[in-house]
Amino acid sequence: MSQEIKMALGVAGLAIAAILAFGVFGIQTAFTDDEVNEELPVFTADGASGFPSDDVTPAVAEQMTEDMVGEEQPMEVTVSEDMPEMDEGAVEEIITLAQGSFIDRSHPGTGTAEVLGNGTTQRFLRLSDDFETDNGPDLNLYLSAGVTADGDAGQFDDDFIDLGDLKGNIGAQNYEIPEGVDLATYDTVVVWCVRFGVAFTAADLN
Repeated sequence: MSQEIKMALGVAGLAIAAILAFGVFGIQTAFTDDEVNEELPVFTADGASGFPSDDVTPAVAEQMTEDMVGEEQPMEVTVSEDMPEMDEGAVEEIITLAQGSFIDRSHPGTGTAEVLGNGTTQRFLRLSDDFETDNGPDLNLYLSAGVTADGDAGQFDDDFIDLGDLKGNIGAQNYEIPEGVDLATYDTVVVWCVRFGVAFTAADLN
């Protein structure tokens, strides 16, 4: 067998192996769902008081300690009104800042996307309990600029914020939005297949 024939057979073998590998992977992702069910996001930024905290330097703290030790008489505190009772069951208020419904793109999509906040600069993008799209290879969640959900798919990855790998193609899930992202600009949520450059499903935030 000549060297040329061997090389040709080798190239053909590699091509067949690649096609088979892609076919198996494609079938596997198409028929295997990744289902998640995350609780509401936990905000680490405190939005309760709205007042800035006072910075106390070590020197000030030391002076305060010396003054307290030097007091011969305990300080008398007079309370003119009854102190309000603390509600031990109180929870942090989470509000919806924007939301939109997913529509079909190259694959079907259902459910909603919500931007959640707590009165601070911290925000989360949450996909609803009934969120669902097809599974696929290398899916990421984007906040895209300058397009609508039913616009040209080629614009989705021109200017975008990558929120990371899609955690699952079914179910509720949370993604923290980087601080400073302007949602008036990045107002389209897209499930984007990085490998093939297509939008699986998308939603406009209103």
